[in-house]
This record gives sequence, structure tokens and C-alpha cells, in this order.
Amino acid sequence: MLPKYLFSFLLADALFAATGALLVAVILLSKSAMNVPTPENVAPNLLLSHTPLNGALADAGLIFLAFLISIPGLIAKANRTWFKVHSWMVLICILVTLVIGLEIWFSTLKTRSNLGVMWQKESPEIQELLQKRFQCCGYMEIPFHKDSTCPNQPDALAKTDCVGPFSNFANDFLDLVFTAIFGMVALDAILLLCGLVVLKKRAEEQRYRHIDEKTRYSRI
Repeated sequence: MLPKYLFSFLLADALFAATGALLVAVILLSKSAMNVPTPENVAPNLLLSHTPLNGALADAGLIFLAFLISIPGLIAKANRTWFKVHSWMVLICILVTLVIGLEIWFSTLKTRSNLGVMWQKESPEIQELLQKRFQCCGYMEIPFHKDSTCPNQPDALAKTDCVGPFSNFANDFLDLVFTAIFGMVALDAILLLCGLVVLKKRAEEQRYRHIDEKTRYSRI
């Protein structure tokens, strides 16, 4: 039966690898969906496109590398080097993930101005999808795009502009994203602590082995 400290490490390490797989899946699905925008996916995909997706993909690569390094560490019970390297890799993952989360969090502090710049840079087709998604016309002082939602000036005046619904959606969506990222940081920290416990236990076992060897040698 596995000791509790080793079982805890294995569980945390498996969840750690799962977060890396989830990160890759979300990024690849989002990038794929960006090529086929619809009223349902245009807003989240537009927001995700302005987050550090490539940095998150690199972070996932570091997570998988750290997970692979833990495997020989588990097999070579008398060797602590692999676990030391693994702990440093997990620490790097913590820092990278934290930076990504903080960057997204800081962007939420100026959501409305960021969305205005974003809206202005997008094509009329994307603006049309956004207007259809939020049933609004234009973004603050940016003129609305004529479409089935906003066919003329009177209809556009009868509707609200998109700053309210779009920024509310963006805040809720990005709050969910950076909360999930900070959750990953917490899980990484738990794995780091579990790894340090394994290192401590193995150091103790190694010390006891040396004591036993010296005792047997002195008896001889």
C-alpha cells in the first residue's frame, strides 16, 4: 500500500497534468472557433484572442514537461535529483501561470476602454455579429454598423449601444478565466508542497539506510 504522502503527490501530479491537457484543449478549440465566428461564440473568442494564448500554450508545455520529469523520480526511489528538478519546474509553472492570470486581471480594470479599441479594430462582419449577439447598436461614440439588428438610425436610437452589455459580458467572462487560472496556481502550489514532502521523506529514508549500513559494517 502506498504511503499517504506519496498517494497525495500522485493525485496532485495527475491533476496537474490534467490542467495542462485542459489548457491545450481550450486554446486549440478557441483558435479553431475563431475561424468560424457566430453570434454565440464571437464575444468569448474575441476576448480570448486578446489574452496571452501563446503564453498559456507554452505554460501547458512546461506542465507536461514537469509531469514527465516526475515519472523517473517515482521509479528511482533512491534518487532525489529528479524530484528536485521537478520541484523547480513546478515553481516555474507557478510563476508563468501567475503572470498570465495577473495580466488578464489587470486588463479587466479598464474593460470599457479596451473593448472600444477592440471594437474599432474589428471588421464590419464581426461588429455585426456582436450587435446581433447583444441586440445593441454601435459602441459609445463609434457609429453602428448597418445590419438586420440596426437597419437605420431610428432603430439604432431605440436600442442601447453595446458598451453596457458587451462590457458586462466581458467582465463576467474574464473573471471566470482568471479565477480558473488562479485555481491552477493553487493546485501547482499544492503539488510543490507534496513534492517537497516526498523529498524530505526520501532524505530521511536515505539517512536511515546510511545508519543501517554503518551499523552492519561496525558489527562486521
